[in-house]
Amino acid sequence: MADTTRKSGSRRLARERIVILFERAAEFYPENPEWSNRCVELARRIGMRHRVRIEPPLKRRFCRRCNSYLVPGSNARVRIHRGRVVVTCLKCGHRSRYPIGRSRL
Repeated sequence: MADTTRKSGSRRLARERIVILFERAAEFYPENPEWSNRCVELARRIGMRHRVRIEPPLKRRFCRRCNSYLVPGSNARVRIHRGRVVVTCLKCGHRSRYPIGRSRL
């Protein structure tokens, strides 16, 4: 059986839809955080179905454990500790750590 999910332009279209869903999540968050969480779930599902990576700036906007859209100061705590940025999800308590100051060439 042919794989119909990955035709010629579907990966490009999937990337565009993922970006749009994250924009919608940012718009929906003040009104209804559950809608923004749903947008994140849909974006992740699209990425997995089409085998498309979510871009690193977008990847840091959601919790990997509970898929909630993270907004610093509202449902996420951001701290700097020993040369790393530590983002704590206040919904599930998961901590994500990202290095600081490494130059990319």
